[in-house]
Amino acid sequence: MTTQRIRTVRGTGRRAAAAVAALCAVVALPGPAWAAGEAPYAYDSAAQQVKGADTTTNSAQLKPGSVYRDTVSRTGKQYYRVDLDGQHNAYVSVVAVPPPGGKADYTDGIKVSLQDGSGSQCSAQEAQFSSAGYTRPITAYAMREVEPGGDGGNCQSPGAYYVLVERTSKSTSTPEDWGLEIRHVTEPALKAAAPTAPSDDWASASPQPPDGGPTKRVGGTSYFDATSLTEGEWRDDIRPGQTLFYRVPVDWGQQLFATAELGSSPTGDDYVSNALVLSLDNPAGGHVDDNTLSYSGKQATLALDPQPPVAYENRFESSGDVSDMRFAGWYYLSATLSPEVVKVYGDKPVPLTLRVNVVGQAQDGPGYVGDPGPFAVTDDDRDAAASGQSGSEASTSGTMKLVAAVALGAGAVLLLGLGGWVLVARRRATRAQAQAPAHTQEPTQYGPPPAW
Repeated sequence: MTTQRIRTVRGTGRRAAAAVAALCAVVALPGPAWAAGEAPYAYDSAAQQVKGADTTTNSAQLKPGSVYRDTVSRTGKQYYRVDLDGQHNAYVSVVAVPPPGGKADYTDGIKVSLQDGSGSQCSAQEAQFSSAGYTRPITAYAMREVEPGGDGGNCQSPGAYYVLVERTSKSTSTPEDWGLEIRHVTEPALKAAAPTAPSDDWASASPQPPDGGPTKRVGGTSYFDATSLTEGEWRDDIRPGQTLFYRVPVDWGQQLFATAELGSSPTGDDYVSNALVLSLDNPAGGHVDDNTLSYSGKQATLALDPQPPVAYENRFESSGDVSDMRFAGWYYLSATLSPEVVKVYGDKPVPLTLRVNVVGQAQDGPGYVGDPGPFAVTDDDRDAAASGQSGSEASTSGTMKLVAAVALGAGAVLLLGLGGWVLVARRRATRAQAQAPAHTQEPTQYGPPPAW
């Protein structure tokens, strides 16, 4: 009993110290340096610095559940290594973060691919700036999926795999290096086989706008500090060249619909093509959909394409926008206002309204063998969405809860120990008084606490 109590107190102290250290890291980590007047991108505070290699042989390892930072040059082509087992699906996403407000060609962007040890490509995704010819954060991912009952062919065996990140930039595009934020997450296997045929029986018409009128929610500056939203109408302001980030929890069986509206301007009526870009990305950092909106000083609205309900079997669909709605969790909306707007309407914020619908009742998940990690919607997620917490605030709140729980547990241990010492001391005093001769009995003070 004595030895066990020492281990408990020491272990609790170590966990409390680790939790406090993690909280301090969230609060104290400095953000990236940006030029005056530019909007920052808030990199994940847990991101570790890493350097991509020009060959697979020298590539740095990315560990599951971790986040990394790097840069890529104009002609960049760099490798990273991941070690995969034969049970988990694996996803590696890359957010490219160019300096905001730069010039970009239609075909500029990044490509992320995953290869096995023999050079076979497991999957790839490209992200481009397309018709919106200006830089903004864009994301793409690659994956290795384990085929149930597979024959151990390409991309199925355990071992070393390689992530290749390639940047494409025209000679007329802004030449500066781009920042990279890299995530590696895994998805556990299922307890039992799931359906492999995606349903085509789902609503493709947009629902009625949400009730209740607009509520103010200020967007974040990255995926890490994206502002949480539920179904509703949300008001914000966006400046030319700025990208705002939001996230919405979407559970199994639910559909997400989103529209964005730019409010009218009191001055100016010149036309700005592709003035607003609205993008949707999934919980693994995979790009799902985007759309653009032109602006002439009058209110204007765009909508993302209707997406199917979130379902495990969506991954077996060849269409990318269906396949990428493959798991529950946080889905990310980002809105970017063209820097060209400043030439017509000045460097003033433009009213932005987001209307979000989440349609359908949440259903049970597919039955993972282990913890689904980011591929689930929890009660804490719903609370964060209702209160409008950002991703970083929710992370800090979770750390504070851990610190409080650990501190409470440690306090309870100490109080139990103190209570035990008081009880032992009282018994000693009573016994001493009872054994001493009557004429020598005196009040006995509590002795030192017993040795544990």
